[in-house]
Amino acid sequence: MLEKVHSPRLIVYRLLLCLLTVVCGLWTLCYAQPVSSSELINNAKFYDAKTVVYAGEVIGDVMLRQDYAWVNINDGKNALGVWMESSLAGQISYTGSYKARGDVVEITGVFHRACPQHGGDLDIHAQALRKISPGRYIQERANPDKKNLAAILLGVLLLVWILTLLKRR
Repeated sequence: MLEKVHSPRLIVYRLLLCLLTVVCGLWTLCYAQPVSSSELINNAKFYDAKTVVYAGEVIGDVMLRQDYAWVNINDGKNALGVWMESSLAGQISYTGSYKARGDVVEITGVFHRACPQHGGDLDIHAQALRKISPGRYIQERANPDKKNLAAILLGVLLLVWILTLLKRR
């Protein structure tokens, strides 16, 4: 009978492959994929009372209510209201507006399609907040095409005004 020969190199490769498979499997368990607002809205019954991960830009104001706060988070399609403790809201530095880009955060919390605590509103009760990227102020710059158009229109207006003055004399 022929014996199978296992070389040390083959054993090491198999062990590395097994280790890599385990690490990749654990990695996917650690970081859940965020659910989109469209998915939550369209399948609200399915996600009701379940823990979800939702990510997006903080927009509007952080509305403090004693020990809690309302925060609106926009994932690019829709904005959802998130109810969180004031300590979590304290991690938010910038909120999105005309003059600023808001912090991009990832919220882990319980989704409610008709929250009994908040008058039947669709919301998420946050349990954890992780800042993905910080916000920043935006400095608006004048559009060069609009500047040129304004200069041309000003010139035409000046020419019409001068012609009107000459016509009166």
